[in-house]
Amino acid sequence: MMNNGITPEARRKELRSLIKSKSIVRILEAHNGLTGLIVEKTKSGHDEFDGMWLSSLTHSASKGKPDNQYVDITTVCHTLNEIFDVTTKPMIVDVDNGGLVEHFKPMIRSLERLGVSAVIVEDKIGIKRNSLFEDTSNQSQDTIENFSHKISEGKRSQVTEEFMIIARIESFILGNGLDDAIKRAEAYIDAGVDGIMIHSKSDEPDEILLFCKEYKKLNKVVPLVVVPSTYNKITEEELVNAGVNIVIYANHLLRSAYPAMVHTATSILRNRRSYEANDKCLPIKQILELIPND
Repeated sequence: MMNNGITPEARRKELRSLIKSKSIVRILEAHNGLTGLIVEKTKSGHDEFDGMWLSSLTHSASKGKPDNQYVDITTVCHTLNEIFDVTTKPMIVDVDNGGLVEHFKPMIRSLERLGVSAVIVEDKIGIKRNSLFEDTSNQSQDTIENFSHKISEGKRSQVTEEFMIIARIESFILGNGLDDAIKRAEAYIDAGVDGIMIHSKSDEPDEILLFCKEYKKLNKVVPLVVVPSTYNKITEEELVNAGVNIVIYANHLLRSAYPAMVHTATSILRNRRSYEANDKCLPIKQILELIPND
């Protein structure tokens, strides 16, 4: 595929195919063309990443902007085009709460047309504030009725069958508990959502695993997504056993790149030359060979 390229239609279909064919779909964050290439090309034995996640946190941070929906959908589309130019794997996009229903519907059309496989939309309202902040007193969850309406309108606005809208449930983040999370999952599925993401900022996976156990008891289920940024000791095997279909490693490329770049910058200032930073830098020959010229 890397030699021949891929059409938006073919890329868009990949995620559903992967969910059907794999025990768990492994997604890694990408926020520009270079990180997209890393997701595309990195392998360990027979293992590789199945797709990419454009995170609002890392996308905005890479531009030096706050994670509060300041970066608009037009900018998101520009970044997606940069990533899609050099990759073939499917893409899931973080659209925060999707904005007003009137904004959410054309957003779906735009991302679907580009070849995005899925969006994840969170059931919070108001100005975006990252869910992993310790203080969530200024964050509010949407009503089940309003968010279900947003899902339904989003589904009606899409053109293709393969595009997915995944609902991100913030009940654990906001302290509303398991019963609320399960109630919301059931309602969102009835509204037509294609997947459920259950979110947690706990250091342990207990509440996620408890949700998974109760989720299995619902009359109807859709693919289940988790993002183990804080409870990161849990293994993919454990997630599979719990019934998880997609795992997203949501911010690790940016988080690992930043300290390395700061170290290099500090080293140059401290030593008044770049020699001491050599061992932390990719050789010039390798970076020239990283992106083929032909």
